[in-house]
Amino acid sequence: MQFIDVLGYMAAILTAGSFLPQALHTFKTKDVSGISLGMYSAFTLGVALWIVYGVIIGSWPIAMANGVTLSLALVILIMKIRYHE
Repeated sequence: MQFIDVLGYMAAILTAGSFLPQALHTFKTKDVSGISLGMYSAFTLGVALWIVYGVIIGSWPIAMANGVTLSLALVILIMKIRYHE
């Protein structure tokens, strides 16, 4: 594996993993008061487009990281819609 691939996978793990604490906290507390529906909607769509981009250019670190991030962002977005105040 080339250094550039290792760099990509490391970045993928860090960026995708950064959403895990928020998703777990939101799932546990169901507190979505501090989450912007507009921001998370735009972010989720952007992440989905990054997956398409990564697949088109054949960059699996981009596609995989954004796949994980999309899953976590969708959980938060769905909870924001379901538990809105």
